Formats: sequence, structure tokens, C-alpha cells
Amino acid sequence: MKLYGLIGYPLGHSFSKQYFAEKFAREGISDCFYEAFPISAIDQFPSLIRDNPNLKGLNVTIPYKEQVLQFVTQVTPEVKAIGAANCIKIEGEQLTAFNTDVIGFEQSFRQLLQPHHKKALVLGTGGSSKAVQYVLQKLGIQFLLVTRQEDRGPGYINYDIIDEQIMQSYLVVINCSPAGMSPNNHTCPHLPYQFINSQHYLYDLVYKPAKTLFLQKGEERGAQIQNGYKMLILQAEASWEIWNNT
Repeated sequence: MKLYGLIGYPLGHSFSKQYFAEKFAREGISDCFYEAFPISAIDQFPSLIRDNPNLKGLNVTIPYKEQVLQFVTQVTPEVKAIGAANCIKIEGEQLTAFNTDVIGFEQSFRQLLQPHHKKALVLGTGGSSKAVQYVLQKLGIQFLLVTRQEDRGPGYINYDIIDEQIMQSYLVVINCSPAGMSPNNHTCPHLPYQFINSQHYLYDLVYKPAKTLFLQKGEERGAQIQNGYKMLILQAEASWEIWNNT
């Protein structure tokens, strides 16, 4: 039996276990199982590996995409550049960290990208945000990181200073924060939504609900919108390929 799983805390919002259970049933894969491992602290990671000798691969979600790197033996160039991983391949004592968020985000993000989308506001600075930043750099899209903290230095701005001029210059807005995630459906990032128009492209890494308040506000003003569901599917399939690539 081959065991795969997901670590994070909490894991109530994750779709991974259901997705892989359905995949295994659909594709007739009978010798593989996928479990959720909600560990409350990253120092529980070594015992998780030790207690589950059949583990061949793990996905990693909030809040451990950066913290888990202290326990791996090898990282890909993407992980080294980003400083965060969401996929681990386990081969005996060797644990290799990958970032399939990069694959999932790039492939899904490009679907609605237009030539005038040259600058982006990236909301949030966590592990997923770092994967988004990596892809934007690859695509040659300038970006600013938006944070609630003051005086983070060059490349960062506070939500409170975003005005009409900034919104008209930065036509891509990517939400990498948990704002709007179920059950907090009534929340959204603090932005001057009145300045959004049909030239804008709003991308939300949140996938539940399917249309967050952030996306609703953009759609009402004619913007192109996309949630994080396609990204999740693409990164999950990329993880599966990594785990089974001998």
C-alpha cells in the first residue's frame, strides 16, 4: 500500500483528500490511499514520517509551506528561489521539496491574461504569495506586495494608500490572503473597488466559496475574474506526477 497525504492546520477547508479519493476510484488505483494529517505544530513532522513508513508523498498547506523546509534533504530550484514548498516526495530517508503551486498558478493564470496586464497588486506575503511572485517575475509582470504592516520597504505598500491612480496602473489584482475564505464569506480585501473596470483581472487563490466577495465586486464592475480551483487541480496533478516519477 502506498500512502499519500496533506499536512497543515487546520485542514477543514482542504479539498485534497476528497480529490485524490475520487481520482483513485475513477482511475481504478486500488493500492493507494490519501489521508489528511492536521498537525498543530511543525515539530510533529518527524514523528509523522517515522510513524507512517508507507508514506510516499505529502502536500503541504498553511501554515507549513515555509517551516517544513527545515526537515527536507533536497529542494528544487523553484523552492530554493521561493523559500516555500507545497509538495514533498519521500524516498526512504530522502525528502525532496517541490513547489507545484508555481505550476498550478501559472497555467491557470495565463488563461485570462491580456497584453495590457503588465502590472499586478499581490495581496498577502505568505508561502502561496511567494509562488505567485515567482511566476509574475517569470512572465515579466511588475508587481507590488500589499500588506497591512507599515514600512516594509521598497516593493511593499499598505492597503490604506491604494488610490485611483494605483488601481488604474495595476490592472491585475491577485488575492493570496485568506480574506473571503469560507466561513468568512462576508469579508474581502480592503480595496477601493469603485476604481475597478473592464480592463482589470482579479484572481483569487481562495476557491471556497467559488465566487468570493472580492471576485463578486470585480465582476460587478466588468473585470475578468478567476478563483483558485483550477490552480488546485493543476497543482494536485503535478504532485501526483512528481510522486510517481521514478
